[in-house]
Amino acid sequence: MALERTAVNPWQWSVDMGFNQAEVVTGATRVLVCSGQTAMSTDGTPQHAGDMAAQVTMALDNVEAVLTAAGMSLAHVVRLNIYTTDVDAFFACYGSVVERFGREG
Repeated sequence: MALERTAVNPWQWSVDMGFNQAEVVTGATRVLVCSGQTAMSTDGTPQHAGDMAAQVTMALDNVEAVLTAAGMSLAHVVRLNIYTTDVDAFFACYGSVVERFGREG
């Protein structure tokens, strides 16, 4: 049985913002639980101080690297928690996060 994801959205606003309120996942035979990822280089050096968009891009690059190492892609992500010290700066680049996950369909 293949992994299937079914969106659960009692309200349209979350869909308009690019996320589902919940997802029913069936057929999963492997589960990968990732640690937090941030804008760190391969040697563990923080990158892009003061540039939220670049930090978000690099953090997602790092998420993808972990997924790839596990034989997975962004299409396999069921939940993503984002923590920031600057909510306004994050929301200014939020569209790029939604777009990136949207490519995976």
